[in-house]
Amino acid sequence: MHSAPDCDNASVPQARRFASRGVKIFLVVLLVSLVFALVNSQRFWTSLVYSTSIALACWLFIDAGRLVAARWLQRGGADGKASQWPGWGWMTAILVGGTFLGYTVGNAVANLVTGHDAPGIVASDPRQALALLVFALIPGLAATYFFYSRERIASGLALASKARREAAENQLRLLESQLEPHMLFNTLANLRVLIGIDPPRAQAMLDQLIAFLRATLHASRVGMHPLSAEFARLADYLALMKVRMGERLQARFDLPEELAAVMVPPLLLQPLVENCIKHGLEPQLEGGRIDVCAAREGTRLVLRMRDTGVGLAARNDPAGSAFGLAQVRERLATLYGERASLDLGAADGAEGGTLATIRLPLHRP
Repeated sequence: MHSAPDCDNASVPQARRFASRGVKIFLVVLLVSLVFALVNSQRFWTSLVYSTSIALACWLFIDAGRLVAARWLQRGGADGKASQWPGWGWMTAILVGGTFLGYTVGNAVANLVTGHDAPGIVASDPRQALALLVFALIPGLAATYFFYSRERIASGLALASKARREAAENQLRLLESQLEPHMLFNTLANLRVLIGIDPPRAQAMLDQLIAFLRATLHASRVGMHPLSAEFARLADYLALMKVRMGERLQARFDLPEELAAVMVPPLLLQPLVENCIKHGLEPQLEGGRIDVCAAREGTRLVLRMRDTGVGLAARNDPAGSAFGLAQVRERLATLYGERASLDLGAADGAEGGTLATIRLPLHRP
């Protein structure tokens, strides 16, 4: 009996999977022994002992031989994810040798348990020995082909899953590559206007832009970074915008210490800040304030960004269809699927304005 390539969950320890296969073999043998005993009017106990001993011994030699051969053939592999299938050539030799050893050992153990003296393969005449070997090989071959087919199916599913994951990662990189030029173009456009009306402030804004790009260069090239780093980059960007807007732009941050190390995608909140400034504060003569806060709701991280600007009713994109918001939604969908969301609505309170809320799974480093 044999369960060839292992296609169980990779997170389960190999020893546990090995034991699990042994239990399955025992249950199958128990059922077969019961049927065999009933059909041949033999004592159930004797049939069970011989069938179980021989079957488990054959499985032990074949399954252990497969694992040893596969590991030996793929020793020194660089990826650390070597297959547990040594190939049909080696597997055929392991089946024959494992069946011979398993039948011999299992028969001897059953003789000791029952007190009988059933001849094994070695003690039988050549024709009878060949018949016993072939009879014992049939279930092993059938089981090997069955589990080999399962391995091929599992490998195909793994390749398909890898392809989907790589496609999602490529889509995410495309979205992130779109975000950086968009932010830069918006900032340069603001800088161009400022050069014409206030050159000293334009120079200060250019210096702040250089410092901001230096600080965000690394963050934009990693998959995840701490929430504290995300808040720091927001503060840098708002300092850059404050050079242009002056006291018309105010900001408040609320980041609980317990959430500072939570991992989030880099530059996730920046498009929302741009959206607050462009559609909320700039159209308002006196400007306003942007509040950014983080909170925990069970196993989810909640990020809220509120501006005290003109509100959704007076905005050009009341449904939140601007590039920045669409980009954030696509990134969340690519990374988390339905487990994350971005909602846009009117802010409560006398100050009015707009509230953007992001909910996503809470990931510790």
